[in-house]
Amino acid sequence: MNMLSCSNLKKTYQKQCVVNQLSFSVLQGEAFALLGSNGAGKTTTIKMILGLIPKDEGSVELTEGIRIGYSPETPYFHPFLNGREVLEFYGGLQKISKSELKQQIPMLMEQAGLEDGKTKVKHYSKGMLQRLALAQALLGDPQLLILDEPTAGLDALGRVEIIHTIKKLKEEGKTIIINSHILNDIEHVCDRGIILKKGNLIYQWEKEKETRGLEEIFLDQIGGI
Repeated sequence: MNMLSCSNLKKTYQKQCVVNQLSFSVLQGEAFALLGSNGAGKTTTIKMILGLIPKDEGSVELTEGIRIGYSPETPYFHPFLNGREVLEFYGGLQKISKSELKQQIPMLMEQAGLEDGKTKVKHYSKGMLQRLALAQALLGDPQLLILDEPTAGLDALGRVEIIHTIKKLKEEGKTIIINSHILNDIEHVCDRGIILKKGNLIYQWEKEKETRGLEEIFLDQIGGI
């Protein structure tokens, strides 16, 4: 069953087409990758799916009543709040009860690798912000997770931990869309994906059907070394 279907999405900024007639679908319970170089249209596609920016053409169909969690490429949180307070704030926006938040927040902090919830966000490193963004995305137990560069800014150990967490979430039945430049992470966690170039879909990747590694395929399609 499709959790998400995008048909002929198009977005133009100042007469430049950044997403051009893009169509793809994401199955329930799979991890799906959006791949491409900088400026390929990946983040723009995510924002159209979420309704954060209007699409010029096309349609987005989501399973009715689905709960969505979103971790942005460049997360920003109020610097004067600590990690727990950030989650309480976003949980309140979702109208999650205080009793539920009291149960969820410690679990999510631990899951994201943020044991100390008392540090002010203004003292967070880039990697810590990414971890907090993941915890925020998991509030309310969403069925669909959209993660834009979830391991950006993390060291090698942090990346491994976050990818392990994402794999576990997939095993629990969540549907996950990931935009990442780290192809090794994608190969570890994703089932399928698409490669975009200048807003156009140029390749549909399916891990089980490929005889070549994703990096080789990517460079061949994008025009690398």
